[in-house]
Amino acid sequence: MYFSKMFLPTLREVPAEAEINSHKWMLRAGIMRKLASGIYSFLPLGLRTLKKIENIVREEMDKAGAQELLMSALLPAESYRESGRWDVFGPEMFRLKDRNDRDFCLGPTHEEIFTETVKNGVRSYRGLPLILYQIQTKYRDEIRPRFGVMRSREFIMKDAYSFDRDEAGLDISYKLMDKAYRRIFDRLGLEYKVVEADSGAMGGSGSQEFMVISDIGEDGIAYCQACGYGANEEKASCMPPPKDLLSEEELPVEKVLTPNIHTISELTGFLGCEPTKMAKTLIFKADDKPVAAMVRGDRELNEVKLKNVLGCTELEIADAESVRMVTNAEVGFAGPIGLKTKIIADHEVAQGKNLTVGANETDHHLINVNIGRDFEAEIHDIRSIAEGDACPCCGQSITLARGIEVGHIFKLGTKYSKALNCNYSDEEGNERQMVMGCYGIGINRSMAAVIEQNNDEQGIIWPMEIAPYHVIIVPVNVLDETVMNIAQNMYDKLIESNVEVILDDRNERAGVKFNDADLIGI
Repeated sequence: MYFSKMFLPTLREVPAEAEINSHKWMLRAGIMRKLASGIYSFLPLGLRTLKKIENIVREEMDKAGAQELLMSALLPAESYRESGRWDVFGPEMFRLKDRNDRDFCLGPTHEEIFTETVKNGVRSYRGLPLILYQIQTKYRDEIRPRFGVMRSREFIMKDAYSFDRDEAGLDISYKLMDKAYRRIFDRLGLEYKVVEADSGAMGGSGSQEFMVISDIGEDGIAYCQACGYGANEEKASCMPPPKDLLSEEELPVEKVLTPNIHTISELTGFLGCEPTKMAKTLIFKADDKPVAAMVRGDRELNEVKLKNVLGCTELEIADAESVRMVTNAEVGFAGPIGLKTKIIADHEVAQGKNLTVGANETDHHLINVNIGRDFEAEIHDIRSIAEGDACPCCGQSITLARGIEVGHIFKLGTKYSKALNCNYSDEEGNERQMVMGCYGIGINRSMAAVIEQNNDEQGIIWPMEIAPYHVIIVPVNVLDETVMNIAQNMYDKLIESNVEVILDDRNERAGVKFNDADLIGI
């Protein structure tokens, strides 16, 4: 390709909207342009790399025995209603009606549609196992699109779905996809970690995320450098504290006046005690029903863990009026004693002794409160893991980092096959539900993640396998006939050798050409 013929609208200045390196370089290098908030067009240079990433994904999926197809992005509501997710997706789902007033959506994900397709095409155990995939555009109406294609409203995804006879078969398919994903991200040149994750709206028995280590990652991950354990912060298990060999004597409960004290830091200063001797009682609404959750004073409550414990669809912190109705006190003075609602307490609260809690009375707290003696609660792991906590696998220290999710694999089990009656006949003629898995890779997000890990002050440094072009020839003086003849001869020979090459034939200063070559990452 001759540079003078390329549609390559590079930018000299950093666009004001670009907050992170990948977004900055993708705009400056002429890879993409913004159409609207969270919606981008890929220009020729960007599309070349995007297609190379797709081809790597396609090669590894095919090698793993998966078959490619292509579903519609415009999907009828019926299947989502059958699975119960038409309402679960909430405002993130783009919804529309056709001229006959039928409900449709722009596909956010395709579990239901693949399930319907296999249900109508496979009836016998002889058709299983089966792994199908597509590379297609998805749509989610993100409340805050940001960071370019990292969190956008339209994005390209490779989504695959496995269908097996039983859980043992699912384990095999899951491991096949795990290995394929590792090969894909290795070929993309990414530094990544595989971590346990919460399945969220997808459901199922287990899942793992492929996280690219990056300071701008929206997800927190916890990992152990000693044994290799890794988990999303939403999922990371927190070990119960070791029980003291000499248990502390339980003291009588006392009410203490704590005027205008609302926070743990204010309370520790006022009472002169450590936050480890305090327990926060937080009031939530779980599907509009009040529930109390308790963690130690120096800990953060993990709402995802709490939501999973409660098995609710919606979970939100209660407003001030709701707190007053439950506790008869202002916000900041909630406590477990006397509450007429379910209480979920973290393991550290359960093992704590003589804790300070709210008194359910404005400007008052209680000291020397003990679970079992003074109040009852369900005990669960509901706190967020912290730097230096013990690894749940080996007991060594946990490290926290930020990560960009580029891939996610799920064991769905029979959630969708049961809801949509996706069954098969076994060897004895008995009808059984297919056991499913789901496997996704963000294509344009992977591209941005590569840039985040491969750039310098001058621009992008593409790994060779996904570089839009492999070589750029820069004749310093295009008016010199000898120089141009040599450059043209080199260009022709590289083309003949199937090397993707640019000849910068512009009559520009050498510095301009070199800067452009650095900017676009050749």
